[in-house]
Amino acid sequence: MKFDFDVFVIGAGSGGVRAARMAAGEGARVAIADDHALGGTCVNVGCVPKKLYTYASHFSHDFENAKGFGWTLGSADFDWPTLVANKKKEISRLNGIYANLLNNSGAQIIRGYACLKDANTVTVNGIDYTAKRIVIATGGTPNIPDVDYSDLLISSDDIFDLVEFPKRLLVVGAGYIALEFACIFQGLGSQVQVSYRGDLIMRSFDEDVRRFVDQEMCKQGIEMNYQSQVNNVSRQDDQSLLVTFADGSTKVVDQVLMAIGRKPRLAGIGLDKLGIETTTSGTIAVNENFQTNIKNIYALGDVTGGIELTPVALAEAMVLVNHWYGDGTKRMDYDLIPTAVFTQPNVGTIGLTEHQAKEKHNNITIYRSDFKPMKHTLSGSDERSFMKLIVDASTDKVVGLHIVGEGAGEMLQGFAVAIKAGATKADFDATIGIHPTSAEELVTMRTPS
Repeated sequence: MKFDFDVFVIGAGSGGVRAARMAAGEGARVAIADDHALGGTCVNVGCVPKKLYTYASHFSHDFENAKGFGWTLGSADFDWPTLVANKKKEISRLNGIYANLLNNSGAQIIRGYACLKDANTVTVNGIDYTAKRIVIATGGTPNIPDVDYSDLLISSDDIFDLVEFPKRLLVVGAGYIALEFACIFQGLGSQVQVSYRGDLIMRSFDEDVRRFVDQEMCKQGIEMNYQSQVNNVSRQDDQSLLVTFADGSTKVVDQVLMAIGRKPRLAGIGLDKLGIETTTSGTIAVNENFQTNIKNIYALGDVTGGIELTPVALAEAMVLVNHWYGDGTKRMDYDLIPTAVFTQPNVGTIGLTEHQAKEKHNNITIYRSDFKPMKHTLSGSDERSFMKLIVDASTDKVVGLHIVGEGAGEMLQGFAVAIKAGATKADFDATIGIHPTSAEELVTMRTPS
């Protein structure tokens, strides 16, 4: 049978675009379809705009810290519409770059929501396209609960482009997305409250990191409310929102950001029609080659329920294309993937938490350091940094590294290479520190805690 395309990719996010480009580069006839802007969540409503807004939010802290260094500053005014407009310009530029990358690779871009008609046919805007292989890479979407007041809630997709800046913001959730936005809007001038039904933020992170970040966020004036459950949200006459909690207490805010996780964007794609297997959590079940139970249909990225990070989706796409057109030897390695959280201060982590290390290894050694960064000896800020090494005592290998502090993400990338290469505590000890930096703390910790 002659097909219209060798590969048809549904979803033009990070993983989908990379798969399309690489396959086209191997000479395949490729199409990629999406009804959203090119670049997916990361470029449009995720990593990129969030980092830009994080930069914006830092200025208020920097202005305050400058006094201790002799700077006298006049009044500083923040203009929300300017930030939004400049962000839109940058995202539009990136959308154009993605379009050029795809066009230059030879892949055909089809605008519209794609759905599966059969194992070799995809329908977009009423037109059928046939393909030898189909890849589902539609990413995720914010999880908004099905409640009567859902129309009064905003998601992380919505918050970047609000018409009015929220002077009072309630963030529901305590994962990395929720906390990043809490820090962003506090830095921009909002009164921020976090509502979380659990006992402590950042579930699945190291316990020391969780407690330290909580401490530092509270110092900034962010109100953390644990064992807190929203029962209702209603619109007031002045357009503010009255939030009622399970314990009967109430708060009046301007916006309620629901940040309780994400779910795969699979509505209407046609998985049921073809009998494509899914997991109990609603993600697409795939094997190590990203193949579904239908042999010519594949899935990668967030829709498979793996680690929801842009670099992971990119790596998965490379492995998939190697499986088709290369020597087929590449395999995805999910061990020791570094992660950064752009709260204030930042978090950087790789490897095992202390709890995980105790379960996996018979004997571990912990090194901790909690200190005031040199910058804040003059700034007047009481912000502190925290670093932690977890070592398997039997091999001396560093199996976990955790940083909370300014620039943690930038710091972590280099250490991640060392840990991926199997660095031992002795290797850390033998490395000369760069002075004066916070990073040198990781190579000068000598006494277990």
